[in-house]
Order: sequence, then structure tokens, then C-alpha cells
Amino acid sequence: QVQLTESGGGLVQTGGSLRLSCAASGRTFSTSAMGWFRQAPGKEREFVAALRWAGGGPSYADSANGRFTISRHKVQTTVYLQMNSLKVEDTAVYYCFTQFRGSDMRYWGEGTLVTVSA
Repeated sequence: QVQLTESGGGLVQTGGSLRLSCAASGRTFSTSAMGWFRQAPGKEREFVAALRWAGGGPSYADSANGRFTISRHKVQTTVYLQMNSLKVEDTAVYYCFTQFRGSDMRYWGEGTLVTVSA
């Protein structure tokens, strides 16, 4: 079992910044990737950014590229999402996920709400 604890969401004005964190606990020894999806009201959950533990660099959705940066703690199984130049359309619940070696299944956190006001 793995538990994901997200933090850092909140209310920010257009153009502002937020930093989300996601800490994994429990089964973390076989982590292969961690990242973020988001779900806006009335819309489907969509990919934002991800990191693979084996390397290869981060991956981003087009909407996040150039404004968001995903990174990981050097030791702990924790990922961060630095979000800059936020737009109203970035308003959503942001969900952290993790994956394990040998499986495509994603495990999810409970989500953290990001609200960007005009």
C-alpha cells in the first residue's frame, strides 16, 4: 500500500505562483514515476506533469510547458510542482499519482484545490 499526501493548494491571483507538494509513504521502494493530473469543474481529469525515477527528464502537458516545473526531493519520495504565471484556466483540483515498476496502474492522492482568480 502507498499513501500520497498533497499540500500547497490555495487561492492565488492571475499571474501568481503556487508550489504543490506530494509525499509518498508506505510502499515506495519500487516507485517508477510520480506526477500530477488535474480536474477542473465539469471536465475530465487531465495530465499535467510527470517524472520517471529512471531518468529521461520530466514530461509536461502543453498547457503546463514553460510555466510549471516538476521536481523531486533528493532522498524522500516526494515530488513538487512549481506553478508560475497562473491563469484562471489552471483552476482545478490537482491530483498526485505514483506508479511502480512493472505496472501501469496509478495510485492517487486525495487532491488539492488550486483556485486562480481574475
